Amino acid sequence: MDVTCKSCGTTLKIPDEKLPPNQAVSVTCPKCKGKIRIEPSDRRLVSANRRLVSAKEEFQEVGIEYEDDTSPLEFFGEGTRLALVLDGDEANVTKITPALEELSYKPILPTSIGEAMGKLRLYHFDLILLSDGFDGQNLERSPITNYLNHLSMSVRRKTFLVLLSQEFKTMDNMRAFGESANLVVNPDDLSNLPLILKRAISDNEKFYKVFMDTIKEAGKE
Repeated sequence: MDVTCKSCGTTLKIPDEKLPPNQAVSVTCPKCKGKIRIEPSDRRLVSANRRLVSAKEEFQEVGIEYEDDTSPLEFFGEGTRLALVLDGDEANVTKITPALEELSYKPILPTSIGEAMGKLRLYHFDLILLSDGFDGQNLERSPITNYLNHLSMSVRRKTFLVLLSQEFKTMDNMRAFGESANLVVNPDDLSNLPLILKRAISDNEKFYKVFMDTIKEAGKE
């Protein structure tokens, strides 16, 4: 990452692998000998910006225009769980929205992939529901799934990803694993979405509890 000395303006290039994770460090400016403190949050911001640049480049390759979110910034109450709904079928949306509200999610409904990426830049989404063919992109080429797949595991596991496609059998765990998703759903089963999500999210929470407990016992967190 690039670090600028506040005293003399010198820019230093420090290899990311030289910086210990989740720990603040101080380095000495070679020009003025002043101390430069690097916080973990600084590195996370650099990482997020790199992912954003990568996403924009991918959009250009497939002919999609990236859209910065120009809508007024929304402030949600503490504990609000946000759900990003990416489905262009109005019939599906009329089933998805009340199902999410029933489970105490606040649905956010962008109309394009570009707008969705703008939302992802500003907000954390506890749940993302992406339908095959949304904004003309199939799941294999979707910049949304590519963006999520490049997140660090510590960030990625905080978002529950649901993929919708007529090719899926609802709650096919092996297919979900192969698609790097938490759950796959056939649109024909959307009428049962509240029950499907409750079970899948509960199973996911139990899995990660065991996973995190194991990591702590191994002294890795």
